[in-house]
Amino acid sequence: MSVKALFAALAISLLSACAAPQLRGTGDLGVVIERATGRVEVVETSGRSMLGKVAGLGDLSHASVNYSRDGRYAYVFGRDGGLSKVDLLELRIVKRVLQSGNSIGGAISQDGKLVAVANYTPGGVKVFDSNTLDLVADIPALDAAGKPSKVVGLVDAPGNRFVWSLFESGEIWVADMKTPASPVLQKFRNIGKEPYDAMITADGRYYLAGLFGEDGLAMLDLWNIPAGVKRVLNGYGRGEQKLPVFKMPHLEGWAATGNELLVPAVGRHEVLVVDQNRWNETGRIPVHGQPVFVVARPDNRQVWVNFAFPHNDTVQVIDVPSRKIVHTFKPGKGVLHIEFTPRGEHAWLSLRDENRVEIYDSESFARLGDLQADSPSGIFFTHRAHRTGL
Repeated sequence: MSVKALFAALAISLLSACAAPQLRGTGDLGVVIERATGRVEVVETSGRSMLGKVAGLGDLSHASVNYSRDGRYAYVFGRDGGLSKVDLLELRIVKRVLQSGNSIGGAISQDGKLVAVANYTPGGVKVFDSNTLDLVADIPALDAAGKPSKVVGLVDAPGNRFVWSLFESGEIWVADMKTPASPVLQKFRNIGKEPYDAMITADGRYYLAGLFGEDGLAMLDLWNIPAGVKRVLNGYGRGEQKLPVFKMPHLEGWAATGNELLVPAVGRHEVLVVDQNRWNETGRIPVHGQPVFVVARPDNRQVWVNFAFPHNDTVQVIDVPSRKIVHTFKPGKGVLHIEFTPRGEHAWLSLRDENRVEIYDSESFARLGDLQADSPSGIFFTHRAHRTGL
C-alpha cells in the first residue's frame, strides 16, 4: 500500500470513529424541569453534569415525569394537557400529544406498556400506548349524577391497575387495565370531602387520599378491595389552629421509613409520624415552616424537608431513629424539590428563584456543586422507573 493510500485509509478510520454514537446506559440519568421555558435539562448523576436540553414541551408550571422501564424515555406531563415522550439519549422529543385542556400528572403501568394521564379539564383519565402514544382508553370522571370532576392522585398499582381520586365528587376509582381497550372500573363513593392528592405505599398495597375539605385521610387496601375505603388519621389535616396554606403538600413526597410514615401536616409547622400497621399518629416533629416535601433517603436513615413560602429558602434534615432535626441550612430562595441519587449518597435540590440546582453530600451535608437551570422545579431520576407509584 502506498503512503497516500495508507493516509487515506487512516483518515476514513478516524472519521468513522468520530461518527459512531457514544454508547452509555441510562441508570444514572434524569431530568430537571425548567418550568418557565417549556424545557427539560437532561442530567447525569455520576459526573453531576448536564448533557443537554430538550425544548418544546409546553406549559411545565406543574409538570411531572414517569419513565419507560428501560429508563431511556421520559414521559413529561404538562399543565397544558400535553403528554411528551422524550428520548434521553438522543435529546429529542419522540412524540407529543395535546390530550386535554389541563392535566395534573400521570402514571405508567406495571408492565410499562401503558401511560395514563390525570386531567382537570375536562376531567377524567386518558390511557395511551407507551410506545406510540396512541390513545387506548378514555375514561370520563363523572359522578353518579353525571357531573364531571377533576382527577387527582393518579398512581399505578400491581396487576396493571391505575387508581385515582375525584376532587369534586369525593370518590376513588380503580381501573383494571389487563384488557386496555375495555378497562374494568371499581368506584368508591363518599370517601371524604375534596381529595386533593394521593399516594400509594411502595409495596403497592395501600392507596391514601388526602382530604382538603375535612380532617383525615381516605385509605383503600388494594389487597382487600371488598372491605372498601376506610377513614384513617382523623386528627390529620389543617389542624386546630388554622394557618394560611400557601402550598399544598404533595403526598408522593411522603417518607416511608420501614414501619412508619413521616408526613407533612397541612397548615402546621410539623411533620407527623404515622404507624403503618395501625395507621395512627405516634408523634410530631416541629419544623421550620409548613412542610411541602418530606423525602426519605433511600436507606431510610434520614428525611429531608422543604417548606412553603415564606420559608422556602430552608431545608431541614431529620434523623429517623431519634426523630430529631440534625441539620438546617439555607440553599437559597425557592427550594421546590428534593431528589436523591439512586443509592442516596447525594441530594439534588432545585432553587427556582435562583435559577440553579444544588447538589449536597447527604452524609456530611457538604455542598458539592451546582448546575444552572432556568426556574427549575421537579427533579426526576430514572431509578423511578422501577418503583411503584413514581
